Amino acid sequence: MSLRFKKIILFLGDIAIFFASLLLVISIRYPEKIFEEFSIHFIPFSFFLPLWLIILYISNLYEQKILKNNAEFFKTLSLSLIAWAIIFIIFFYFIPFFGISPKTNLFLLLLFMFIFETLWRRIFNSIVYYQSYSNILLIGSSETSQKIYDFLRNNRQLGYRVIEWLNAEEMKNSENSIEKILSENKIDAIILPENSKKHLSKISALYKRLNLNLDVENTSDFYERIFQKVPLSEIEDVWFLDNLAKRRKAYDLIKRLGEIVFSVFLIFFLSPLFIFIFLLLKIFSPGPALYHQVRVGKNEKEFILYKFRSMKKDAEKNGPEWAKQKDSRQTKIGSFLRKTHLDELPQLWNILKGDISFVGPRPERPEFVKNLKEIIPFYETRHILKPGVTGWAQINYRYGSSIEDAYEKLEYDLFYIKHRSLGKDLGIIIKTIKTLFVTPE
Repeated sequence: MSLRFKKIILFLGDIAIFFASLLLVISIRYPEKIFEEFSIHFIPFSFFLPLWLIILYISNLYEQKILKNNAEFFKTLSLSLIAWAIIFIIFFYFIPFFGISPKTNLFLLLLFMFIFETLWRRIFNSIVYYQSYSNILLIGSSETSQKIYDFLRNNRQLGYRVIEWLNAEEMKNSENSIEKILSENKIDAIILPENSKKHLSKISALYKRLNLNLDVENTSDFYERIFQKVPLSEIEDVWFLDNLAKRRKAYDLIKRLGEIVFSVFLIFFLSPLFIFIFLLLKIFSPGPALYHQVRVGKNEKEFILYKFRSMKKDAEKNGPEWAKQKDSRQTKIGSFLRKTHLDELPQLWNILKGDISFVGPRPERPEFVKNLKEIIPFYETRHILKPGVTGWAQINYRYGSSIEDAYEKLEYDLFYIKHRSLGKDLGIIIKTIKTLFVTPE
């Protein structure tokens, strides 16, 4: 069962549960006129179905790596239902658009949704957890191979089982042991580093089986697929020519036109909020309300980034410093603006100008870029695209404040650059809503 097919089943199951719960509520409440009442409630309640599916998506409840029957999973599911219920209640009781106030019906719907969703997800997770596995022969002694082994062992729901893990020397020097592994186990795939493939022709046990439904996959490709990021330690210069050299003119054009339209709309729509924050900062936080800073953009061209000031006037009297999640240099108002990301609203002007995009790698300061280019391999590659207000790294990784964090986030940035699309951009923007309330760990 492919990952895409599993997500489709989950998606359709969630839709079916919603309507089944609604029908059950109507059947209990109005047994004498089920169809009449169902038609009355169908449109008002269905109005919130897309919102429920979006909340599930934002909460990563369609991501296979967290589909486990553990406490964290059910906590996430419960919080998602609570968030949906709050929006549901606020709309019906404070914005009576549909002319109904379904107190009891709404309560029963939420109760049945909770029961059925919990049962459905538990059953689905169990089926996935105990499904037939793809048996893996893992070859390699790198840290990347170790991460793959540990991750698959702790995430059986992904559908992989490592039958044997050999280091590179064992592969080259022990043909008999490999042949024994292949003959005694139904191996579906071999995961090995790119530079080890040259040894395949020397190992007859592997060579004879290459046409017998035995997949051979690079360690870097497999790692990328399960972690959704590119392993820097496994790639070489040629990887960038093979994966990042292709231009996407239609994508770039549509994305730019969309950015112009939506940035103009948001600047106009949010102008009262701009004025309010500006006045708040001028009254309660001495210093300029707007803060501008030099950042590095596409092709390493520098530009001025605008934000609402969240730190004290002399925050960098000792020179540039990494910003931290809980930074002592922040003002009280600035701390609130940072937590809610309201400090980033002036970046809409940067988007309109074309300095940055809504989605892309985070724009860094020249001082940090210069240092990181010397330490982290291929760091300059992230500048082949415009930076973004949000991005794949921002929604998948915690707030970066060190070289180690920059290394990790670059792996996510490279994954985004390779797989960028309008659909992925939209998904990132939607999931950014979650970061307003929960910081990625």
